Parts: sequence; C-alpha cells; structure tokens
Amino acid sequence: MDLIYRLLLIEEVVYPIIIILIGFLVYFIVSRAIKGIFKSKISKVEQRHSKSLCNLINKILKYLIIIFCILAILEVFGISTGGIITSLGAVGVVVGLAFQDTLKDILAGFSIIFENKYAVGDIITVGTFKGKVIHLGLKSTKIQAINGEIKIVANSSITEVINHNLADSCEFVDVPVSYDTSIEKVEKIITKVIEKLQKENDSLLEAQLLGLETLDSSSVNFRVMLKTTTMQQYIVKREFLKLIKLEFDKEKIEIPYQQVVVHNARV
Repeated sequence: MDLIYRLLLIEEVVYPIIIILIGFLVYFIVSRAIKGIFKSKISKVEQRHSKSLCNLINKILKYLIIIFCILAILEVFGISTGGIITSLGAVGVVVGLAFQDTLKDILAGFSIIFENKYAVGDIITVGTFKGKVIHLGLKSTKIQAINGEIKIVANSSITEVINHNLADSCEFVDVPVSYDTSIEKVEKIITKVIEKLQKENDSLLEAQLLGLETLDSSSVNFRVMLKTTTMQQYIVKREFLKLIKLEFDKEKIEIPYQQVVVHNARV
C-alpha cells in the first residue's frame, strides 16, 4: 500500500510540478529565441516596431503554454480533456458572438502591428488628436498629447492615421528684413547661420536658403528650408531663429515689426 501511495503521490504531485517547470523552460527558451531574431533585424522599419511585435508574440506564447500545461495537468489527474476542448470550442463561438466589437478591436490590433502602421514611441495623428503612442495593445491604443492629455482609442475605430515617424520632417522658415537692407548681405548671413547650425546640430539633415519669397508691405521675406530627423523640426527651427537674431543684432539689421502711431489732435 505504501508503494502504491508513493506512486500516486509522484504522479499527482511531482508530475504537475514537472509540467509547470517544462512550461517555464519552453517559454524562456522560445521567448529568448524570439528576442534574438528581432535583434538581428537591421532595417529602420523593423527596428521601429520590433518591440511591439515581440511583446505581442510573447503574450500569445505565454497564454498557449498556460493552456497546454493546464490540460496536461488535468490528464495527470485522470480528467479527460477531449470533452473540455470540445466545450471550449462551443463556448468560444458563443463568446465570439457576444463580443464581436472586442474581437474587431483585437483583429485591428493585429493588423496595426503586422502592417507596421505605428508602434510605441511614434508620433501619430488620429482625427484631430496628435500625440505620442504610449501603449499599443490588441484592443486599444493610448496616445499622449504634448500637454499631457491621454486619449484611449479602440483599435477598430482607427481607420485613418498619420504617422509622423515614417519619414524625415521638413520645416519652412521665413526671415523678414526691412526694405533698406542689402539682399546680398542678408543672404550671406543666412548662409553663415545655416553652416553653423549644420555643424552644431546633428538633427539637421539638410538646410537650404530658397531665396526671396515675398515682398510684404513692410518687409522683404527670405525663405529657408530645414530638413530634420523625425519630429525635431521645431527644436531646430527655434535654434535657427535664435542664431539669426544674434547675427542680425551684430550687423545692425532691423527685423520689421508693427508700430502704432498716435496723433494728438488739437481742439
């Protein structure tokens, strides 16, 4: 009797522990292999969304291993899993009909990740809301605006999205000067500022003085094109304007501004 009891103890206690340990081992090995595969990718697009895709695959793998371990443990205790699997299939159909919207969101989440529409860290615009993707799940996406507001959008409702991270950014800056300023002098100063900015700012990919853009009522406007890495155009623009102002001050070049003239009428 002791021998039979010991064998039953081994079967009902030790085997489940072994199954769980094997499950952990399989998850650890496969998840490490998946991470290794994604690290070997070198293209910009793959690196951009590989983290989200890797996390998604690891989640699916984890749930599958948990299910297989539970079914294996039930078999150890003599519970037939065939009926359970059949029941789960029927329950799945009922759940699918009851949660159609949720399933749509999940399918849309797969589509977003596998089609590389956007990833965590990207700056996107959905409708009129623009911000940084801080969470990308199978059901919803969280976007944080520059003012801190967070918008949670169901994946199935994201039919059109603008991804600002898929290409370099470009900004056009107008530099106004007074009519009595030498055009050649202004062009030399702007060219000098561009060369200095290119040396000091790695985010600036290309800069070009396009020339005289408009002749306004009180100013002559030169246009400059600044091409930067993704979403760095505003920082580079501010630095460019700062350098322009400093150089204009040195050269005594006036930047026109609106003035109000008040006339005192005599009664």
